[in-house]
Amino acid sequence: MAAKFEQIKSFILNAIESGEWQENDLVPSENKLAEQFEVSRMTARRALEELSAQGILVRTKGSGTYVASLKGQGSMFEIKDIADEIKGRGHEYHSQVLELETIQAIAPIAIALDVDIDSEVFRSVIVHFDNNKPVQVEERFINPDLASEYLQQDFATTTPHEYLSKVAPLTEARHTIEAISPSEQVCEWLQMYNPEPCLQLIRRTSSKSGVVCFARIIYPGSSYRLGGQLTFKK
Repeated sequence: MAAKFEQIKSFILNAIESGEWQENDLVPSENKLAEQFEVSRMTARRALEELSAQGILVRTKGSGTYVASLKGQGSMFEIKDIADEIKGRGHEYHSQVLELETIQAIAPIAIALDVDIDSEVFRSVIVHFDNNKPVQVEERFINPDLASEYLQQDFATTTPHEYLSKVAPLTEARHTIEAISPSEQVCEWLQMYNPEPCLQLIRRTSSKSGVVCFARIIYPGSSYRLGGQLTFKK
């Protein structure tokens, strides 16, 4: 049997998924959940805090806990696996690999990866799905010297993030975020039949051995948001 706090999380997620609880609805308090599930208040608090950390709930001091916006949320300050984000919301995840190939690096790609122009690099294009809805297009350019078996991976069962984290652990990342008008190709990949603004994240990641990956990640603006929190020490 699942741990009590996991049972509470499942109860909350089911209520949201079924439509019983809508965006901004007030969630039962720690005390009420503790009483309902016959657990300590600390156990109920853990369930609420974990769902809040995943962006599913929003906790407001002195007011209560509410259902967050149903837009997916990714972090600007943490690099997370998209599969983990989606599964963490209690949703089904799968991906579709569109391109997996070796190309010659044109100048911008070569500069980003710190390799010679026209040298061979790996390229992948993958669409990620949340409950069968495409929520992200990810185009990556990979330095083959640091991830030599990239093209041999089955990205239907793992993600580039998971593979690269194993073979070239991240030590540094730089990124920019901007709103864009998607191309016809991106609209097709994201199944956007009425074009809308998208969020584009450009990310360059390095390991201790050098630049590993240069990525362009695109999210449909109406169904995704990026958020984050910074904590400053006094």
